[in-house]
Amino acid sequence: MLLVDPHSCPAEACLEALDARPEGLTDAEAAARLARHGPNRLPEARTRGPVRRFLAQFNNVLIYVLLVAALVTGVLQHWVDTGVILAVVLANAVIGFVQEGKAESAMAAIRGMLAPRAAVLRDGRRVAVDGAHLVPGDIVLLEAGDKVPADLRLIEARGLAAQEAILTGESVPVEKTTSAVAADAPLGDRTSMLWSGTLVTQGAARGVVTATGPATEIGRIGSLLAGVEQLTTPLVAQMDHFARWLSFLILLVAALLLLWGYFVGHMVFADLFMIVVAIAVSAIPEGLPAVMTITLAIGVQAMARRNAIVRRLPAIESIGSVSVICTDKTGTLTRNEMMVVAAETPDGAFQVAGEGYAPSGAITPEGDLTRLARAAALCNDAALHDRSGVWSVEGDPMEGALLAFAGKVASDVEAIRLDAIPFDSRHRFMAVLTEGPEGRLIHVKGAPERVLRMCADVDYAHWHGRAEAMARRGLRVLALAERAGDGSRMDAATLEGGLSFLGLVGLIDPPRPEAVAAVAECRAAGIRVKMITGDHAGTAAAIAAQIGLENPHRVLTGTDLDRLDDAQLALEVQGVDVFARTSPEDKLRLVTALQAVGLSVAMTGDGVNDAPALKRADAGIAMGLKGSEAAKEAADLVLADDNFATIAAAVREGRTVYDNLKKVISWTLPTNAGEALVVITALIAGMALPMTAVQILWVNLITGITLGLALAFEPTETGTMARPPRRRDAPILSGELVWHVVLVGSLFLAAVFGMFTYALDSGYPLPLAQTIALNTLVVLEIFHLFFIRNIHGTSLTWVAARGTKVVWIVVIAITSAQFAVTYLPFLQRILGTQAVPVADGLLVVAVGAIFFVIIEIEKQIRLGLTRAGGWTQG
Repeated sequence: MLLVDPHSCPAEACLEALDARPEGLTDAEAAARLARHGPNRLPEARTRGPVRRFLAQFNNVLIYVLLVAALVTGVLQHWVDTGVILAVVLANAVIGFVQEGKAESAMAAIRGMLAPRAAVLRDGRRVAVDGAHLVPGDIVLLEAGDKVPADLRLIEARGLAAQEAILTGESVPVEKTTSAVAADAPLGDRTSMLWSGTLVTQGAARGVVTATGPATEIGRIGSLLAGVEQLTTPLVAQMDHFARWLSFLILLVAALLLLWGYFVGHMVFADLFMIVVAIAVSAIPEGLPAVMTITLAIGVQAMARRNAIVRRLPAIESIGSVSVICTDKTGTLTRNEMMVVAAETPDGAFQVAGEGYAPSGAITPEGDLTRLARAAALCNDAALHDRSGVWSVEGDPMEGALLAFAGKVASDVEAIRLDAIPFDSRHRFMAVLTEGPEGRLIHVKGAPERVLRMCADVDYAHWHGRAEAMARRGLRVLALAERAGDGSRMDAATLEGGLSFLGLVGLIDPPRPEAVAAVAECRAAGIRVKMITGDHAGTAAAIAAQIGLENPHRVLTGTDLDRLDDAQLALEVQGVDVFARTSPEDKLRLVTALQAVGLSVAMTGDGVNDAPALKRADAGIAMGLKGSEAAKEAADLVLADDNFATIAAAVREGRTVYDNLKKVISWTLPTNAGEALVVITALIAGMALPMTAVQILWVNLITGITLGLALAFEPTETGTMARPPRRRDAPILSGELVWHVVLVGSLFLAAVFGMFTYALDSGYPLPLAQTIALNTLVVLEIFHLFFIRNIHGTSLTWVAARGTKVVWIVVIAITSAQFAVTYLPFLQRILGTQAVPVADGLLVVAVGAIFFVIIEIEKQIRLGLTRAGGWTQG
């Protein structure tokens, strides 16, 4: 089945060459071709192997310094020091290697979760299949907003245009037809083809697959092949930059200390060199970027468990800081299970009962709704499926509800479709030309105000009033009309004023119970929820009241927005929570207006025209089930279940991730400062060192990353969703954090020197005094960990003390290691330690507890002052 230049062959010839039929392949044929051609998937981008990935972990300024230090100590035959330094280097490399592996796995999982699906004809039936299962000869159905899943030769096209910039660089969508073109036509002029990876911007089409996977144009060119997305965010990049320059500063200070100690202090160079290396290692936060990245990776996985798929990692930070959520109504705040519950015709009003999409239910009072039901069934692109007694829709939920309604009225509606005008937001109606037992008929459905103006001999004011009355009951209203048809094609212009009005149908999509609770949670968190819908103002207001929006009774329509200039809109938009009859362009204006008054905006979208608003928003959120591929590509997050409650959960996870990042930073910087200050102070003062160089390296080895890493697994703090959003520009290195570094560093210095001096005054030998100082430092770091776990509340509770499983695993491991180096003879010889008397060990723990109480009291005073002055946004 080799097809050369399908763009220059008639559609019938392409079908014949591919051994395909307009009704599609059979399942057996598709399976055989899949085995022959392989999956419709581009080759995976080449990634570094594990060996190269491991070696790359050593490409770091600090690692170079440590390796040089290991070489020098080896030359000086300080083998214990050399071993400890190399252990630090190896531990850092292993942590980075594991972290990067997790990052790649997380991104691979995201790519898999976002794999596109395609609507195809198999055995004459429309079914949705994984895009990877497409084969040459498949008949694919496409409409506006879809991503083309393979190279296609068009066999039907109506008002079709495609965005092909990724292949041709042409920014304007290209109009498409079924007519063959010259064999030597450039790629951008092959208008009879749709190319894999491009986007359908308008119209509808059917096409036969001519190439899949690597055989497609995009596979041949390879322009979409990309490496693993770097797992980073602006915050991590900011901290990576900060850590790098801090490292250079510390190295400069270390060099100055080396000169001071040698020329002023007249210290032995070998001993001095090891001390300076130890200071540099303890002060440089070499593990901070790795731990922060692991925290983000854990956040990605936590959001995925909540059905929020992170496509762009900065969204983890931005979703946690949103102050306004602009959301669709249908399927997000509601169940997305539409049902026709009311119908009105010139013969009277009818109530329709039933459940979901099942085509069964009573209609009262009795009446003839045959023509209305026939229009509902024929002017329709959806399909209903009965799967083990559960009815589901393939296609638009509203059209599924219309099919169910038609089934309740007439069990079978037979007709052959000859032509169709797809629904488009610009003309707001759909029309079909069919041939059946009654002859050729044109059926139209669409917005009541649009369809009514297309009808002859109809009381517009009366029926528009009836539509508004239905909408005020929270119903979505559609008007249906028909006229006799002739010929095999339709012209939209001939429909104006020539239709016969059939009636109105009212559909309801009940609110999701979990969405009601999620809206209440968002409001408690200081987040304003705004509904933006294409529905009637009455429908929107009714649903808004049921959902619990703050101001559901004031509604602005798209027409109202058109009358407001940007300055007026910025003033109005803050107090209005419901926007009805809006266009995708209105969404972009609303996002811009909200951002103009300093608000951080999350915007949901599902259509191809929503892409500009999604890109403009601080956090663009696409619907995973009903969303177009264009919306998903423009979004930062994709909701796998299209549920508003998932957005609220994502905000909670985003705030938790940000809190945990802040905790990691707030623990790392003060402890590193405290470790370094102890040795620097002794060195400059010409005193005996409270710890030896190898002991400092030991502390950095066992606590530097492990204790900080435990904070990455912290659960959501109580009251996280009771705090107002932080400012978008809130700095992570705030004045509050600088004060905390100074306070904790000073307390570390006082506590370690205090215990060291106490030990010497008690007549203990220097090695024992240094062992006591070493254990004091480790205990202080553990108590600081328990303090930092609750940055927004008190740490003096049983829940706070109980901690998490990860915290206690890390604390028990470090405590066991400290007992080992303090009391096991062979480790005593390596690290120069001595056994600490029990009473002194208890005193060390008491000092840690006093340190904990001091910083906790300071935190409560600070939080009290903050609450008294009103919540801060940082």
